[in-house]
Amino acid sequence: MLSISDFARFGQVSVRMLRHYDAIGLLRPARVDESTGYRSYRADQLAALNRVVALKDLGFTLDQVALILRDELPAEQLRGMLRARRAELETEQARARLRLAGVEHRLRIIERENHMSESGYVVKSLAARPVAVRPGVATEQSEIAGVVEPLFAQVAEAITAAGGCPHTGVATYEMTEAGLQMRVGYDYAGPPTDGFEVLTLPAAEHAVCGVHLGEMSGIDASWQALSRWVDAEGWTPSGPCREVYVRAEPLDDQSGWVTELQQPVTRP
Repeated sequence: MLSISDFARFGQVSVRMLRHYDAIGLLRPARVDESTGYRSYRADQLAALNRVVALKDLGFTLDQVALILRDELPAEQLRGMLRARRAELETEQARARLRLAGVEHRLRIIERENHMSESGYVVKSLAARPVAVRPGVATEQSEIAGVVEPLFAQVAEAITAAGGCPHTGVATYEMTEAGLQMRVGYDYAGPPTDGFEVLTLPAAEHAVCGVHLGEMSGIDASWQALSRWVDAEGWTPSGPCREVYVRAEPLDDQSGWVTELQQPVTRP
């Protein structure tokens, strides 16, 4: 026989929890000393305790655990409960991965802030630019790549189907109450057709422009550095910012990508 403290230690639960299990009839001790009230357990009761802990960790209530241990729960209902709990855990895991990716993304930005060069920007005029685009919106930073990549593919497919050839990729970004509004596509001089709209980006007398080299996962840091320079030089952003993908291949290796950042500006 094991004392309640030894049983708790072997089962990795608290003595208080064992007393609670006893009080609700979930796991009663093998013997209770009538004179002292000391509880004792058999070693083979550890198997039952392990099942209780495992079921609790799966998210079952103690009432549900009691039904399962007494074999009063139909097998099909138990399978349904386990499937539902598995789905909940998978959802929680997916959310945790997204939060972790967001934290890592923010850490990369913070780490790169100390290494970003805020020189090398130029102020130039931008000519009107006709582009074939599809619209998209992202409400979270983590959603952007998942929205942008399919849009590029859809526009390229539509241009090709119309007998054209997609060349330089272009995208515009503007934050609104609905989220980050995007127009994504390619330079295009042909007529409108199914699969995209033809949008002429307006000419800009002044635009602050810089270059981002390498993977798109780090482009936020480049935009933040450009934004600080714009503010420091007394400019005011005017209209959606633009990205021109000067070099965007190979698709599976972004280390050599070259992206021009363009922010139309005015003087206050």
